[in-house]
Amino acid sequence: MLALLRITSLLLISACVAVAQQSWTFVVSGDSRNCGDVVMPAIAAGARHDQAAFYWHLGDFRAIYDFDQDYKQLASSPPTISDYEKNTWDDFIENQLMPFGDTPVYLAIGNHELYAPKSRGDYLLQFADWLDRPELRQQRLKDNPKDHRLHTYYRWQRGGVDFVSLDSASPEQFDSEQLGWFERVLAEDAKDPSIASVVVGMHEALPDSIARGHSMSDTPQAEASGRRAYGGLLKLQQTSKKNVYILASHSHFFMDGIFNTAYWRANGGVLPGWIIGTAGAVRYPLPANASDAKAAKTNVYGYLLAMVNADRTIDFRFHELEEKDIPAEVVSRFSQDFVHQCFIGNRSN
Repeated sequence: MLALLRITSLLLISACVAVAQQSWTFVVSGDSRNCGDVVMPAIAAGARHDQAAFYWHLGDFRAIYDFDQDYKQLASSPPTISDYEKNTWDDFIENQLMPFGDTPVYLAIGNHELYAPKSRGDYLLQFADWLDRPELRQQRLKDNPKDHRLHTYYRWQRGGVDFVSLDSASPEQFDSEQLGWFERVLAEDAKDPSIASVVVGMHEALPDSIARGHSMSDTPQAEASGRRAYGGLLKLQQTSKKNVYILASHSHFFMDGIFNTAYWRANGGVLPGWIIGTAGAVRYPLPANASDAKAAKTNVYGYLLAMVNADRTIDFRFHELEEKDIPAEVVSRFSQDFVHQCFIGNRSN
């Protein structure tokens, strides 16, 4: 009997180790204003096809400062500003989040979520169901048992990876409260043997990237706090030997290797970083120094497909969407001509 129990225990341990070593995927993109109601259902279909464990949206759900083209397309009569401002986030939920079905969705706040008349308070109320998911609440209270407030920044852990969603959506961020919280998170990760990788996602990219002109380098406070956050991640990688990956959107193109710049080569080192602002927003030209990146593409839609390997390193690959990838029911609702215009137009020179 004892021998049988030992064998059973060994089999259970082996099964648990096998599960822990399995690879798995997640999907990331950001900036889904303008034509996002057309593009996001295709991203949701891609996430299901790739068996993604979750989808992470890095902000800018709707334009707010003006009518999104897709919103106007479905309006039975010319929309009013007041109706748009009242209904635009409901439109985002219905047309962009609901297609993900039972795939978990995590949200990062973008600068367009703060365009008047919207505010962080409005954001916390509208998206409380997503910001207070059970795993987020559990981690928040584990970090601080007295913290019963929702935040626009948070973290969750899965399979030996700590995912940290930050708020870089306005010039005063990172403020002292968020930066202090982030540095405590990094200190915990440094001493936690169960965490092998840290993935940080936000809307505006950390300072001094190749996309410096449209990032946290825009204001002195954002630049100083962003450099401090980058320095904390460098320290984590160099002293604790953790894998570090940094994701952002805000610029409406895809780029891999965004921190390969003279500044970071001279100030500590280059961390892996991506921009993935390709979920429907008006496409931007690439910066003049885009050739310094490992890869860069604009006038495209798509998402970043991340493969978490058995050793908990992560491989990221850009999955470009084509017009034929838009689900048939979406084409039927918006018309083939409108979908086509989203692909051949919706770009800024």
